[in-house]
Amino acid sequence: MMIDPLNQFAHRFGTTFKINESLLIKKEHRYFVLNQSLKELISEEFFYAGIYLGKAKDRRFFPSFNLLRILAQKEANKIVVDRKTEWLFICGRDVFKRGILKTMSSKEKGAYVLILNQYHECLGFGKITQDLNEGKAGVAVKNVLDIGDFLRRER
Repeated sequence: MMIDPLNQFAHRFGTTFKINESLLIKKEHRYFVLNQSLKELISEEFFYAGIYLGKAKDRRFFPSFNLLRILAQKEANKIVVDRKTEWLFICGRDVFKRGILKTMSSKEKGAYVLILNQYHECLGFGKITQDLNEGKAGVAVKNVLDIGDFLRRER
């Protein structure tokens, strides 16, 4: 049951999040995965331990980049972008069709996709705004969350 929000989020990308639930810890609304020896060492008052996966708030799940990286290693909806698009995406911009080098899995409008650079490092995720099989130019993927978000919030 504790894994449900994680699986519901992973399902958006056409994949599942499988893990031994005994290693999963929920602290308030935040989810962590710990190995067995670390789990034995923590107290109930811990702030952060193991790998932070994200938080659930008001029936929505907000993933960590650790979770996005894990999902990117699986068979999931992903696109690979060129160098210029990578930089623009990290700066908070949407992905234009001309910047997409490779599409893996869903290409349909409304699907969620993980955005990867040419080295297959996860940069964040977005929502497809037009069928990627069509030849239309313009915004193809709306930026939902990218790794530059943290720095932009620090202004």
